[in-house]
Amino acid sequence: MLKEKIKGHIERIKAIEGIRGCALISRDGIMLGQSMEGEFNEPWLAAMCATLFASAESASGILRMQPPDAVSVMMKGSTVMVLGAGEKLLIVVVIKSEVERPPAIRQLENLAGEIGGSF
Repeated sequence: MLKEKIKGHIERIKAIEGIRGCALISRDGIMLGQSMEGEFNEPWLAAMCATLFASAESASGILRMQPPDAVSVMMKGSTVMVLGAGEKLLIVVVIKSEVERPPAIRQLENLAGEIGGSF
């Protein structure tokens, strides 16, 4: 019954336009189910995504900010997003990034290249 419930949630997530793949993981880094292209190390992905989200939560606490709703990692052509889904779960999605990035992010990317090249 739990496997069917997880499978149903994954199918609903995958049905969203622009989603390439998704996974449902526990906040402590256990893979519950996934629908991603290609072969990969599922336990490592689950552990790394849970760590990424927990690190963002810790950083927001240090900065005295609200905890994150989601954490994104942007790459050319796609974005990996980890979203909180209640107290126990996280949703991991790979989103097609065909939309142009906001001007502030483009400016920061250019500046990062300049700063990195100065060291």
